[in-house]
Amino acid sequence: MGESRVRERRTLRGFRRSQSGATAIEFGLLALPFFALLFALIETSVIYFSNANLDSVVADAGRLIRTGQVQSGGMTEAQFKSYVCDRLALVSDCSGEVYVDVRKFSSFGSATPPPLVDGDGNVIETTVFQPGSAGDIVLVRVYYSWGIISPSFVGLSNLEGGGHLVAASAAFRNEPFGSFLPAS
Repeated sequence: MGESRVRERRTLRGFRRSQSGATAIEFGLLALPFFALLFALIETSVIYFSNANLDSVVADAGRLIRTGQVQSGGMTEAQFKSYVCDRLALVSDCSGEVYVDVRKFSSFGSATPPPLVDGDGNVIETTVFQPGSAGDIVLVRVYYSWGIISPSFVGLSNLEGGGHLVAASAAFRNEPFGSFLPAS
């Protein structure tokens, strides 16, 4: 019986010293947080890219209003939104998801537009289209909700329902278009 106890002790010592499977267990413990963080990093990069793209599009679209091309061309709200949508990347349903709000104000000090999000964290879908005339102060805002896929503990969501508000705006005074007469 003494010999079987010795064998049993050797087996137990060998089991305690064995490292096989330790890597798999460590990976199993760290895989979920690692991949959640990696995915959140990628998603943050995509959101940053879409926001930079939106900033550029709003600046270009605002220039059309500022220089009078929208007004003199008789561009409608739908046509202006189509112009914006044609230049946006990474938005699958621009006509239904993107909101374009163009408002004129009497001065920069009075330019206090309504919020983009209500008190419950939902995107406000009511917009107006007032490109103004020469010399008017105009605020162009374009916004949409970006669907977040990352887990909620990562903290990318800033809207009710798990979305992230992506918005850009441009405020400017319209140029004095139409007031210049060609020299005869």
